[in-house]
Amino acid sequence: METLERIQPNRQVMAFIIMVFLSQARLEPIRYSVLEETESSSFEAHLAKDLGLGIRELAARSARVVSDDDKQRLQLDRQTGDLLLREKLDREELCGPIEPCVLHFQVFLEMPVQFFEGELSIQDINDHSPVFPTKEMLLKIPENSQPGTIFPLKLAQDLDVGSNGLQKYTISPNSHFHILTRNHSEGKKYPDLVQDKVLDREEQSEFSLTLMALDGGSPPRSGTITLQILIMDVNDNAPEFVQTPYEVQVLENSPIDSPVLSVLARDADAGNFGSVSYGFFQASDEIKQTFSLNEVTGEIRLTKKLDFEQIKSYHVEIEATDGGGLSGKGTVVIEVVDVNDNAPELTMSSLTSFISENAPETVVAIFRIRDRDSGDNGKMICSIPDYLPFILKPTFKNFYTLVTESPLDRETRSEYNITITVTDLGTPRLKTEHNITVLVSDVNDNAPAFTQTSYTLFVRENNSPALHIGSISATDRDAGANAQVTYSLLPPQDPQLPLASLVSINADNGQLFALRALDYEALRVLEFGVGAVDRGSPALSSPALVLATEPGLFSVWAHNGEVRTARLLSERDAAKHRLLVLVKDNGEPPLSASVTLHVLLVDGFSQPYLPLPEAAADAAQADPLTVYLVIALASVSSLFLFSVLAFIAVRLCKRGRSASLGGCSVPEGHFPGHLVDVSGSGTLSQSYQYEVCLTGDPGTGEFKFLKPIFPNLLVQDTEREMKDNPNCRNSFVFS
Repeated sequence: METLERIQPNRQVMAFIIMVFLSQARLEPIRYSVLEETESSSFEAHLAKDLGLGIRELAARSARVVSDDDKQRLQLDRQTGDLLLREKLDREELCGPIEPCVLHFQVFLEMPVQFFEGELSIQDINDHSPVFPTKEMLLKIPENSQPGTIFPLKLAQDLDVGSNGLQKYTISPNSHFHILTRNHSEGKKYPDLVQDKVLDREEQSEFSLTLMALDGGSPPRSGTITLQILIMDVNDNAPEFVQTPYEVQVLENSPIDSPVLSVLARDADAGNFGSVSYGFFQASDEIKQTFSLNEVTGEIRLTKKLDFEQIKSYHVEIEATDGGGLSGKGTVVIEVVDVNDNAPELTMSSLTSFISENAPETVVAIFRIRDRDSGDNGKMICSIPDYLPFILKPTFKNFYTLVTESPLDRETRSEYNITITVTDLGTPRLKTEHNITVLVSDVNDNAPAFTQTSYTLFVRENNSPALHIGSISATDRDAGANAQVTYSLLPPQDPQLPLASLVSINADNGQLFALRALDYEALRVLEFGVGAVDRGSPALSSPALVLATEPGLFSVWAHNGEVRTARLLSERDAAKHRLLVLVKDNGEPPLSASVTLHVLLVDGFSQPYLPLPEAAADAAQADPLTVYLVIALASVSSLFLFSVLAFIAVRLCKRGRSASLGGCSVPEGHFPGHLVDVSGSGTLSQSYQYEVCLTGDPGTGEFKFLKPIFPNLLVQDTEREMKDNPNCRNSFVFS
């Protein structure tokens, strides 16, 4: 005992103080009343109005009704806020003879946790008639009995209470007897037969009367029994118990057939009139099933297991009868002594298995504990291990709330197994354990970190384009998408440095590539920075192609925004394409920017300066008369010549294309920067020129953005790359 008291955690004392001062329960219970046998779902009480809550609040806070026992006889309609009966209520079944009959319940709300206590009083109706234990009663009276003698009779039972219960007894009219209704200390009414005149066995040896029991209902109900009275020869002494009442205590865990006590009655008569036999008098079925009485010895034994939680005491009426038919009555009071035979019970009302890390105080579970024993056997202590970052808070009566003591860190520990222990104070102490598992979900609270503070890479000059020159690596302590790292090049400190045309990085794995041949004499050291961003960052954005003239022809790489062909180009494809690219971040709310790309597919750049289709259309619409004159002159004078030249040019082009992968040859020179227009809103507000090479390899179908073309860059580098890569003769210029 001293060891157990020493290991009790201080948090139990704190929990008790919090329960006393911070209880959110309503002090006064709400009370309702209903007649028994009312149809289910018909009883209505405006619970929401009585609690001062709105109907929407009841639904939002997951309001529900909890009864003290295991049966849920009430239900809450969250749509109307009404308290309804789930089933018919039988007052006699619920409370028996106890009056008033009150059903206790609690209204439980979450967010925040709040309790209201309620009481439902079940009113009795007159639905039972008085009933005698037998249809006939035999009473033997000695003929020398004097007027005024009282003979106790068997009482009737009425399950109703109050005015609907048994009120009085009557007997059929006769000249020798009348009935006296006697009130017992327990509230029962007993019939006594009172003798009015002297009996003469020789004149009349037998009486057959009708005894009636009446209740106080409207209209009253009744029950009858036939009373047979036999006039006996003189036996002037009735048995008398030496002690009444008998009182005894029995442990509830006593084994069956254990002796309870022995009763004794004496009769002053001799012979057969002095012999006594014992038996139960007006015993209920419960008493007959639980105890046995030896009719010769008067010993009472246990025939059924006792349960203190169901019945705490028994009042047993016994009768001693002599050989002449006279009897005496006695009472035995048997008190059941409680033993610690019930372990505490834990019922979980609400449980949250996933908790976000870094969250403030969070409710993990709400539960109720109960012990069916009484006294110290029913007192309980609820605890959890001290080393866990959780605490228990008493909420209402035996309800507890398990909450986090401080924000959790998933990177330190991602899972907690919590054992809730409930121990009673009985002897021996019994306990119940309930295990719950709490998983900590990740939030993006860790930035990526590079494995090195700096990287040094060596590249030989005159390297081949797209050469892998090295890799960088960064790690993130978070999990899932929050730990996936995306790499990107940071803007150089020197704005004149064309970093994007020299080096590229794989956004997924951090591999670095030299996009062009480097010249040691022109550039000996290239310093640049690399950023690493995880996928959980709100600032991380991904471009997406949201609108295209011909879906499926172009695609946008989500990591760096490269526009690529998704398949091989064919003559069936339209010459003009319009692409709408949208980039959106992961913030709250998300922000976005868009850009429109106009792509014109040409074969060999047959015209030195090819205008955009939109510009030509605008010019035609601006001066339609001039256009019509030109068309008319061209059709009259040059129709035949143009047809012949076009046919020859097409044939020659197709033949040359089949002979070489390089495509149609065109003279090198300046390509107009207005063939592809980039315009839009957001961060892409400046105009850029990109040299794009479409290779003749049928296995590839992508644009390779080799470098931006800046007007101030050395022309010699561009010419050298054109010589090194003859397949780049057919080029698109993006501006």
